[in-house]
Amino acid sequence: MNKHPESIHTIRFQDCDPFNHLNNAKYLDYFINAREDQLLAQYDIDMYALIRKSGLGWVVAMNQIAYISPAFLMEKVCIQTQIITYGEYDLTVEMKMYDEHKKRIKAVLWVNFVHFSIAQNKAEKHAPSWITLFENLLSPVDEKIFTERVAALKKAK
Repeated sequence: MNKHPESIHTIRFQDCDPFNHLNNAKYLDYFINAREDQLLAQYDIDMYALIRKSGLGWVVAMNQIAYISPAFLMEKVCIQTQIITYGEYDLTVEMKMYDEHKKRIKAVLWVNFVHFSIAQNKAEKHAPSWITLFENLLSPVDEKIFTERVAALKKAK
């Protein structure tokens, strides 16, 4: 199982600011869309079908993002994701955006997702099958504090 799925995306005109940089708010869209596509392509997990069938899904509880170098209009970027922690009710996914050849990091995002029941309108424990999947996909990072992780990624450039 691929613990670090990645995909290539093109920065689009409508997502850029007047300087032809990807708008800060749009980074979240690119990251979440990439992860959603990767879940389907790599693990055959269709989030929308899952929610319709079970009434369970994940909601974003917290984001931490650092913008390291700009992504430009029509540039191809590589987005790589990985599960860095998980628990009974939640998981945290690290998402990194690089240039197309992964030579320069552009941004890093930590997203904490909470498993959520739409019918109960509350957090729901992960089923054992999810815990097993998370265990198999877990790829922790050395840094446990986001700012330390950002510093380590910048140093690794």
